[in-house]
Amino acid sequence: MGTDSTPAVGRPQRVRIEPDDALRAWIAGVRGSAPMAARMGAARLRMASRSLAKEGPAGPEMATVEDHDLGDLFDARLYRPRLAELPVVVYAHGGGFVMGDLDTHDRLARRIAHHAQVTVLSVAYRRAPEYRAPAAVEDIVRACRWADAMLGLLGGDSRAGIGLAGDSAGGLLAAAAALALRDAARAGLAEPPGHLLLLTPNTDLTLTAASVADKGHGWGLERADLQWYVEQWVPGRHDRFDPTISPAYAALDGLPPTFVVTAEHDPLRDEGLWFADRLRSSGVPCEHLHYEDLVHGFFQLDRVSPATASAGDAALQRYGTFLRHALGLEDDAG
Repeated sequence: MGTDSTPAVGRPQRVRIEPDDALRAWIAGVRGSAPMAARMGAARLRMASRSLAKEGPAGPEMATVEDHDLGDLFDARLYRPRLAELPVVVYAHGGGFVMGDLDTHDRLARRIAHHAQVTVLSVAYRRAPEYRAPAAVEDIVRACRWADAMLGLLGGDSRAGIGLAGDSAGGLLAAAAALALRDAARAGLAEPPGHLLLLTPNTDLTLTAASVADKGHGWGLERADLQWYVEQWVPGRHDRFDPTISPAYAALDGLPPTFVVTAEHDPLRDEGLWFADRLRSSGVPCEHLHYEDLVHGFFQLDRVSPATASAGDAALQRYGTFLRHALGLEDDAG
């Protein structure tokens, strides 16, 4: 793996990896894939995602893993990589707002905790189509407030604040929740978000970026499926410009230090690139890794490709370094 000589906070750091045979085979296998989300529907998609998750490795061992009931609407799972005071990160899983749960993303939550050396609170937020926007964002905000109130019991580092993280659709939820908490903090109603991690994120519900068309077939995430997922969460097209649920249209000043990962062969590539650029233009400390050879959601392909697994692990380690540098915690990585 190699990067250019770009400074840590600036334009995207372009990363090249050599795709292994397993990744090439996976890409070849999805070349002729047809859109399936509308045909399968939410229930079957959820069953398929749970079945697929069982095929992967277990993920890194944790010092403790605890399930928590955060109220009548959703549960959460806490991952502590070691019994020490660490930054706490509230994690919103991917899955197109429709699928995914604590178990399907257990391995990724463990990898974030282990490689970044943070405590992760993974949230089973309300999903579409049963619950439309902004229900999932509200759940992530509630989870952040709960984590802040329980910080001492969670073994959290109070200097770091409560961070947010998400992959794919979960990246949009994390960004939208961070914006909501920023606004509430300005009104004196909440603590501001401490840091933000966005992994191949969706940020623009209009799906009008050029990469949606250019990379929306044959790379593992079909354009028609993307459109179906968004329709389940936000049926009204005019609502997709609402900055409270479509962060690409929000003012981004005042957001916390943010680490963004994008991939070249991802339909969501351009909105991730644009979001990172807007963060920097808004004065937000931002490190941005752009993987030239990878696809959407490659963090979940560790079960398929060793090269992809190594790339994801390295990115999460870089996030941990960035986080501690941005918050002045360099001596506490352990």
